[in-house]
Amino acid sequence: MGSFSIWHWLVVLLVVLLLFGGGKISGLMGDLAKGIKSFKQNMKEDDDKDASMAAEAPPSQPAGNLSGPAAQARATSTEPRTSNSSHPAA
Repeated sequence: MGSFSIWHWLVVLLVVLLLFGGGKISGLMGDLAKGIKSFKQNMKEDDDKDASMAAEAPPSQPAGNLSGPAAQARATSTEPRTSNSSHPAA
């Protein structure tokens, strides 16, 4: 029950051929091939366009100035501490 035999597939193929006919199926396959070819051509054009744009534009620098934890620690370590001298700062 889980798989179809060869006879099931032949009957399905016969019904499909009767419904659509041979000419319509070949026309659909031709349209599918044209669509795939057009898709590949457009993808190639996009890749060429991106490559030419990357070659023309200089590399850009980041827009912001982010400081990490080490930079923040240096900035806070230069501030004077107001702690008691008997308790060392951690």
